[in-house]
Amino acid sequence: MSLESTLDEYPKKIHCADEFQCVTRPLASSDEKSFHEFFLAMPGQELMFIKHRVTDPEVVSDWCRNIDLGRNLPLLALVDEKIIGAATLHQQLGGWRRHIGRISVHIHPDFRGRGLAQELVNETVEIARHCGLEKVEAEFIGKQEGGIKMFSLLGFSTLVRLPEYVRDMQAIPHDYILMGLDLVTDEEYAGMG
Repeated sequence: MSLESTLDEYPKKIHCADEFQCVTRPLASSDEKSFHEFFLAMPGQELMFIKHRVTDPEVVSDWCRNIDLGRNLPLLALVDEKIIGAATLHQQLGGWRRHIGRISVHIHPDFRGRGLAQELVNETVEIARHCGLEKVEAEFIGKQEGGIKMFSLLGFSTLVRLPEYVRDMQAIPHDYILMGLDLVTDEEYAGMG
């Protein structure tokens, strides 16, 4: 199955805890304003752990103007057209890491505790399988204990932990944790069926 045929399944509803529902779909160029507002709602201490300056409207604008779902596929969760979550599958289309994807996930503070992050990660892992990827990774800073625990519950294991290896936006050192999950990829997912 190809990425294009997988994306034909969207938008679709996902069901979370307490009968909470939302719609998921890939990022579109028309999402620029609401995607920026989504990141502005993130707590300041969490923004320090995001690799890009997502509060800068130009960063988000660039993402929305130059969408390449084959390389970076942001899967959005929406309620009444408001972005409440985003999980991104990052891929390299060539080279020695072309079989490995990287997943990142962010949830609006008002919508946490409902299992939305888990549902978005599960959706993103399924997309990775359909793309023929063999492994997915997630990167963390040591203080992101909740994210590390959630990814562990989804089957990810710690591949490496490097003490005080990375620095946040305030230049404070933190442990770097790389987690990974091996994917079962059958011939159909790999596009050979």
